[in-house]
Amino acid sequence: SDKTARVWNAATGELLHTLSGHQDAVFAAPFSPDGNKIATVSADLTPRLWDSRTGRCTNELAGHTVAVFGLAFSPNGRILATTSYDETIRLWNTETGASLHVLEGHSDIVYGAAFSPDGKLLATASGDSTTRLWNVGSGACVRVLNGHTGIVSAVAFSPDGALIATASFDGTARLWEVATGNCLRILNGHADTVWSVAFSPAERVVATASEDATARIWDAASGAAIRTLEGHTDSAFVVSYSPDGKLIATASSDTTVRIWESATGKCTRT
Repeated sequence: SDKTARVWNAATGELLHTLSGHQDAVFAAPFSPDGNKIATVSADLTPRLWDSRTGRCTNELAGHTVAVFGLAFSPNGRILATTSYDETIRLWNTETGASLHVLEGHSDIVYGAAFSPDGKLLATASGDSTTRLWNVGSGACVRVLNGHTGIVSAVAFSPDGALIATASFDGTARLWEVATGNCLRILNGHADTVWSVAFSPAERVVATASEDATARIWDAASGAAIRTLEGHTDSAFVVSYSPDGKLIATASSDTTVRIWESATGKCTRT
């Protein structure tokens, strides 16, 4: 909310750069896949690209008409997708800052986006209760996934690109087949909004984080709940796997981040 993003040395905790320039709250600041760029989105309508080594702003991406909420880099880092309260998604060239496509079709806020592992498809999650699949090259909508009865808050591709997982305010997560758009599994068990969803990079399991203060791990093949991660005292908003799939991180409005062993569900660090 101080309108900045900050870059820290993960080993020492040293502050390396303060990314200043936004005129309103900054919502997210991920690194590009190669680590050389940082993208930021803000309520000031204008995403920015930064050189992670120098902290210099390289591009201001003007075009959205309302606050920009989410973003995702393509697997090769050459394209940035931004999602907005203006109900659109924009694709940008990360080298030049040029606008590539404006993706229109959702009828409510677009909360999140995820690229397929091969970078050819983009999935988007919206307040209109749908997920859409887009052809990145052409900008065309190729499929609409209907089924949730509440806002779709998050979306993720499986490592092989065959499945999509969605999280929703309706208290469920769903698994979809990319090739057909069919809903394969409904993951029931949370007692409130599901905020976040992530596939393990190592095995066919899915993790979810919920307003009910828990995270859950599910078998993607059967839809069965494997274990519940309990310990947070308030909403769990984000869930993420380590690159090797052995650890899960959850972030909560109880002001803590917890690290869990994915194999056992044991919390190893808070």
